[in-house]
Order: sequence, then C-alpha cells, then structure tokens
Amino acid sequence: LGRGLVLEPYAAVALVATDLLRDCAAPSTGLWLQGIARGDARVVLAHQERAARYRLAHCQTQATQQAGNWVVQGVKSVVPAGTHADAFVVPARVRGAVDDAAGIGLFLVSPGPRVTVRGYPTQDGACAAEVSFDAAEAVLLYAPGEAYPRLERAVDVGIAALCAEAVGAMDQLFAMTVDYMNTRRQFGVPIASFQALRHRVADMKMQLELARSMSYFATLKLGDEPAVRRRALSQAKVQLGQSMRFVGQQAVQLHGGIGMTLEYAGAHYFKRLTCIELSWGDTLHHLGEVSARMQATAGVFA
Repeated sequence: LGRGLVLEPYAAVALVATDLLRDCAAPSTGLWLQGIARGDARVVLAHQERAARYRLAHCQTQATQQAGNWVVQGVKSVVPAGTHADAFVVPARVRGAVDDAAGIGLFLVSPGPRVTVRGYPTQDGACAAEVSFDAAEAVLLYAPGEAYPRLERAVDVGIAALCAEAVGAMDQLFAMTVDYMNTRRQFGVPIASFQALRHRVADMKMQLELARSMSYFATLKLGDEPAVRRRALSQAKVQLGQSMRFVGQQAVQLHGGIGMTLEYAGAHYFKRLTCIELSWGDTLHHLGEVSARMQATAGVFA
C-alpha cells in the first residue's frame, strides 16, 4: 500500500473498524462484517474532536437514551473517507467528565437526516470529513467500562498499519532518490558520485531501517497486554515520525527543484508521509505518551 501510494481507506475499514466490530454482540455487526469482507460496506471510526489534540479519552460528543433508544449528539473531525462511509463507529460520552475514559461508550451510527457530512480533500489526495450528529439514532456496541479498552486497541491497530504503510512509502521514495542520483549528471558525472550526497543517502537508509525495525516491533506487540502494547506503539510512532520527516526532506533536497513539483511522484510520497505523521497522534504527542509510561527501576528507564 505504501509503495503504491494507495489512498483508499483500507486500514480504516478492513482493520480498525473490523477490530471494533468482530467481538461485538450487537445483532447488526455480523451483517456489517460480511459487507466489509465482500467490499460492499465501508464502516469507519469517527473519534477525533477538535479540542481533543489526539487524546482518546477527551470526548465531548454525548450519548443519551430517548424512549428506550440511544441518540448521539456532537461533532467528529477528520473522519477518514467520511463522505463514502455507510456507517460510523462513534465514541460518545454516556457519563462522567470530559476526560473520563470510563464514561465513554461506542456506538454505531448510520448516515441519515440527523447526520451531516462535510467532506474535503486532504493534502495527500485522500478525503476526510467533518461529521455532525444531531440526536442521531445509534446502536450501542460497547457500554462504558468496556468501550475504552476496545477503542485503544483499535487505534493501536491503526497505528501499526500506518507504520507499515510508511515504511513502504519511504522504501519507494528512497529507491526513487537513488535512481535519480544515478541519472542526474553534473560536471560530467552522476551526482551519486559526490561523497557528500552519498553520506546523505546513507543517513536516509539508516532512518529507513530504523523505521522498518520499529514497524515490526509495533506489529509484534499488538498481542501484548494493553500497557505494554500502548507504550510500544507510541515508541514506534515516534521513530516513524522522525524517519518520515528526515527521509522526505532529504529526498526533496537531493532531487532539487523537481522534488517540489506536483508532476513528480516524489512530492506526493512526501505529502503522504507528512499526513501519516499527523495521523493517530503526531510525533510530539507520542513522545509525551512514551515519557508518561517510563518507569524508573534501579536508576534505569525501562
């Protein structure tokens, strides 16, 4: 997916939404899973809010019961493929303060008269949407207490998928850069023969391999207990964020002016890498998560 610069919401639908629906006891989830498997249905997680700044527990969207049915009220931002979604998995607050993780439930909401979707293109060429719920009818998937751990797990699956995609994109961008340097000639020789530029390429390769290792690490840790898993995924996202920025910037510099043009594929890879860095928590956010989870043991951070 990364090498091919595929912008379809594969991870959002086939991995994240499926992870949320697969163990749910709600009657309709089986039909949605079948639709996803056939490619007929798109279910996406709509969890981000403008004031949250990547904090999963920060949820202002409210869920209440009216005449025995659940309704959801609130706005979700940057919902992937929101304009094409057949249903949304929506975290909404049932009780508690705005940052109370234990008060969040997970609900399934289908588009309808009380759901407003405002779509827009993202910088990498994909699409997202602002989705407003005005007392929209909802189906309870997971009650408070059970919902938040499920949400954390699904987000970690999404992070692992993005890390793998980023490695593929960096791999391709690195190969394009090396090929360009062997083709572009200056002073009668390929610019790949210049030692200073070769050192830059070596640094790019080192960052790429660091990212690849951390992507493997993130995927392997998905089966661990939540605290270990969450820390590992944040560690991976920090390294991937640093590597994506470095590889992308160096690729532009080594290409020169052509690296900034929309007619050249390299610029689109860099755009995609930048969007990945900002998805599911940016580098600074996950650096804070890693720091918060550090434990001092005999003077050594573990």
